[in-house]
Amino acid sequence: MLIKKSEEIRWSEITPKNAYLNRRKFLAVAALSGTAAVGGVRLRQLGSPSITALAGNKINGITKSPFSTTETITPYQDVTHYNNYYEFSTEKDEPAELAKNFRTRPWKVKIDGEVAKKLELDVDEIIKMAPPEERIYRHRCVEGWSIVVPWVGFSLSELIKRVNATSKARFVEFTTIYDLTQMPGQRRNVLDWPYVEGLRMDEAMHPLALLCFGMYGEDLPNQDGAPLRMVLPWKYGFKSAKAIVRIHFTAKQPMNTWNIMAPQEYGFYANVNPHVDHPRWSQAKERRLGEFFKRPTLMFNGYDQVASLYNGMDLKKYF
Repeated sequence: MLIKKSEEIRWSEITPKNAYLNRRKFLAVAALSGTAAVGGVRLRQLGSPSITALAGNKINGITKSPFSTTETITPYQDVTHYNNYYEFSTEKDEPAELAKNFRTRPWKVKIDGEVAKKLELDVDEIIKMAPPEERIYRHRCVEGWSIVVPWVGFSLSELIKRVNATSKARFVEFTTIYDLTQMPGQRRNVLDWPYVEGLRMDEAMHPLALLCFGMYGEDLPNQDGAPLRMVLPWKYGFKSAKAIVRIHFTAKQPMNTWNIMAPQEYGFYANVNPHVDHPRWSQAKERRLGEFFKRPTLMFNGYDQVASLYNGMDLKKYF
């Protein structure tokens, strides 16, 4: 057996604590019932979403989307207790607890820049712009792990068409909330707050780009970006801005947060590309939460529908 010293192990290779504990629980139950498998055991969610984690109201009238993957959905417990959310903490197991009292109502979203009319809308007005749709998307995090989540929302293009973005709008910039009283992670200078992300207009108009307000049939939990976030399944997870308070249309490419903090590591596009390594680790493989073996990373995370957006671009230069 190969044993690595702690300094030789990247944190991205470490099994999440809650996944490890869930595995132990599952194997213990399976052993008692005589059904334990020799290997390749997939974690199973024990209980419904509303029982296993803090969740919101049930969302009515959800339609199923043809964009959904048929891959096995990651257990809700894992998705809601292993979170990249630096506004609350850089530790992945802490946002669920630290965000439990985060206030998501009242909530206003400012829409400005290159639009026919500047608006400030209540988040519930935005949610009612289009019927809710469930999309089961797979996601790849830049650190090497991945998940499959049934998100609820609608195509961002629906909002863009309704606010009448002008012909000068070439990019969309998303700004997330800045609130030192509610977000303890913002009291530390780990990032330049508030968090900002951006897309080209053709990316934003692609039907895969989802304006999201729910998951697993319920309102978004606070630790997963409530009340409104982006979901971009062909890009690395940090592109999907959470807790959005401003949507700004601009002629200039936004200076997104991670590109400002570490331009040699994080580009503007952040398309999943297994052929472009992060300077500190390979992107060729990923580990799905709840699994114990890595799998090959797919170009654009397997969403070939977006490939035409980048025809003629050097995706190693524009990473």
